[in-house]
Amino acid sequence: MSYFSDKRVVVTGGAGFLGSVVVALLRARGCEKVFVPRSRDYDLVDREAVRRLYRDARPDLMIHLAARVGGIGANRANPGKFFYDNLMMGVQLMEEGRKCGVPKLVAVGTICSYPKFAPVPFREEDLWNGYPEETNAPYGLAKKMLLVQSQAYRQQYGFNSVVLFPVNLYGPNDNFDLESSHVIPAMIRKIDQAITRDEPHVELWGDGSPTREFLYVDDAAEAVLLGAERYDRSEPMNLGSGREISIQDLAAMIGRLMGFQGGFRYDTSRPNGQPRRGLDVSRAQKWLGWSARTGLEEGLRRTIEWWRGQGRRR
Repeated sequence: MSYFSDKRVVVTGGAGFLGSVVVALLRARGCEKVFVPRSRDYDLVDREAVRRLYRDARPDLMIHLAARVGGIGANRANPGKFFYDNLMMGVQLMEEGRKCGVPKLVAVGTICSYPKFAPVPFREEDLWNGYPEETNAPYGLAKKMLLVQSQAYRQQYGFNSVVLFPVNLYGPNDNFDLESSHVIPAMIRKIDQAITRDEPHVELWGDGSPTREFLYVDDAAEAVLLGAERYDRSEPMNLGSGREISIQDLAAMIGRLMGFQGGFRYDTSRPNGQPRRGLDVSRAQKWLGWSARTGLEEGLRRTIEWWRGQGRRR
């Protein structure tokens, strides 16, 4: 009998990119009572809707994955909305969960919460040693308040909540909309268009020098469920692959995997974002017994294959 088999579990954002994989994993582990609130029925920014969600679902476990999120462009265009919506969703889910006595809440934060110039690899202790990178600071700070609330509520109320901080996720079913997507789906789509149109160059934002770390969505979902099962502390926990790669090298890898014969041009009038990202994941290894299993090249192959199959037709 699995940890989840007799539990009622709510997964906010359960129809989304990470959430759909988490829901599938829950069901594979024998959880028959998974409730996925849809935004049209439960606006998580609205307190009364959050109260109604808890009344309707009566969860034993709340997994909070819903977020208003996007790449650099979307963050620059919507700083107020990203701040308010993400802050209010988290604050109200935790407060109303505490009041109705939900036994455990697991929330997913963001790597954007780290200071712009945090030393690499990012350690959880460095979360407060500076201000986040400006283009996504409102989003990053709103999500970091989950950690403040988790620690305060554990101290005052004994409320059991966990906050996980994953690096950039990628994989099949990701958001490939060029107006709001993150770097990997944006690159795949741009390169695909260049191949289709026989264009000699793909234009990318920034100068190609920043580094990023990426985590395949299936590995992230596994870590979320292990956090629910094995971790009962409010100290933050990083989730990452342990591999840092420059945007320039990432573009070259994706281009090679897609058979792109052209080159890349970098628009230096566009922002680079955070200079470097790479995580120390020793806490997750210690407490969860977890490490990422999917290498970047294999994960990219699966993502490209999905885009060329199902993704283009959406």
